[in-house]
Amino acid sequence: MATKRPRKRRGHIEERENGTFRAIVSAGVNPLTGKRLVLKSDPVDDWDEAEVELTKLLSQVDEQKHARTNLTVLELIEKWCGVKTSHARRTRQRRDQLIRDYIAPRFEGVKTKKFAADPKGSVEFLEGYYALLQSCRFNNVRGTNHTAKGHVCEPLKNSSVRAIHFILTAAFNQGLKWGYVGTNVPALADPPAFDQPDPDPPTAEELAPLMNEAFKDLDWGLFLWLTMITGSRRGEMCVLRWTDLNTTRKRLHVVRAGDQLPGEVIETQTKNKQRHHVPLDEFTLELLESHRSRCAEQCRQLGVELRADAFIFSGSPDFSTALKPNTATQRYRRAAKRHGLRSTRLHSIRHYTATELLGAGVDIKVVQGWIGHTSAATTLKFYVAWTDRVDQSAAEALAQTLPRPSYENHQRTRPAYEMLAASLQEAIACGKYPPGSELPLSRDLAADHNVSVGTVSRAIGELKKHGFVEASQYRRAKVLHKPTEPATTP
Repeated sequence: MATKRPRKRRGHIEERENGTFRAIVSAGVNPLTGKRLVLKSDPVDDWDEAEVELTKLLSQVDEQKHARTNLTVLELIEKWCGVKTSHARRTRQRRDQLIRDYIAPRFEGVKTKKFAADPKGSVEFLEGYYALLQSCRFNNVRGTNHTAKGHVCEPLKNSSVRAIHFILTAAFNQGLKWGYVGTNVPALADPPAFDQPDPDPPTAEELAPLMNEAFKDLDWGLFLWLTMITGSRRGEMCVLRWTDLNTTRKRLHVVRAGDQLPGEVIETQTKNKQRHHVPLDEFTLELLESHRSRCAEQCRQLGVELRADAFIFSGSPDFSTALKPNTATQRYRRAAKRHGLRSTRLHSIRHYTATELLGAGVDIKVVQGWIGHTSAATTLKFYVAWTDRVDQSAAEALAQTLPRPSYENHQRTRPAYEMLAASLQEAIACGKYPPGSELPLSRDLAADHNVSVGTVSRAIGELKKHGFVEASQYRRAKVLHKPTEPATTP
């Protein structure tokens, strides 16, 4: 009979020189280095605790929930960033800034296997970290004294905290696909809720003086006018070309956006790759044709011809380069401050366009396509501030559908406790309850007048307030000799 091959031990408990114990488990081969991967628990004080840790580690290996490398969290994020080349430039800039300022200081040196070793504790740590950032963005900076004189706590916006959460979640998810980690622990944590959108667009009355001033420079005035008409983003407006204007169909095709780099503006896809085609009115078409004539005349004076695909708005005399988005933003901010507008953001004109279109009764799906949103829900949630005019028209429409009440000969109905107080006051004045006597029990008064005991208590409180009785808890009300205040009219 063949002898059984002895089973290879997968783990053991190590007694350390300082008298503590540690569980050690073999977890296969590191896919990066090809070396044996060993999991080690934190040191514990006695053998029984070490056996518990050994069981946990063996369970993680059996369920494939252990980290398969000694990668740190930052190393895993770096590998994930290396393959996410599809992110737009500004998205990458914001992502790298969040990693540098908030993730790196908190997770420096932290191993991914620490997350897998205690998932519940890791989730608690992450949610606590998010809460700290929501209380003060400087909580990740070492040595920050939040009680120091002159320190002002600045909460990090929920949207930024959510972005940090999704960076961690995406990196661990990629690590799970690659076999570096066994569990996407950050995905178990709950990020903060979305910031409640509160758009505050200017009114037509507020924009009127700003627009009058803007049209002193016809190019700048047309830029703002076209921004309001189309509801486009600043980057989309800055790279509009004359080839995007279809005068026959009276439409403007917004098909690209501008991204400002040092010294140049590059053309990119629109946000969410949504193109929108905006119908134009006759007045706007006249403004554009007049502007094209001025551009052509300016080019002739320079000895060149206006190209068919020239930019409608440009920072160069021959309209060969796009207008810089930051230039438009700064110019509008200065004008908005001069005129005392609530919002000095150029983007607020986009809010204004959406609000006015919906206020005029335009269908929500039409507005969605007009301003280039992926869904009608986005239009309603983020870009519509209901103006007073819209609220008033809604109130008037609702009022017309309701039956009109008749309020002639209307008299105020007195509450039951006031009527009971007046009745008791009259009874005291007529001598039914002489000074020094006690009023009946509350339950008896309630039965006689067909009211609740609570109504009796309120009525007696009114009599006490005007000095007709003396009353306290658990005692019957006693009629006073003389009111402390003038009597009320029954």
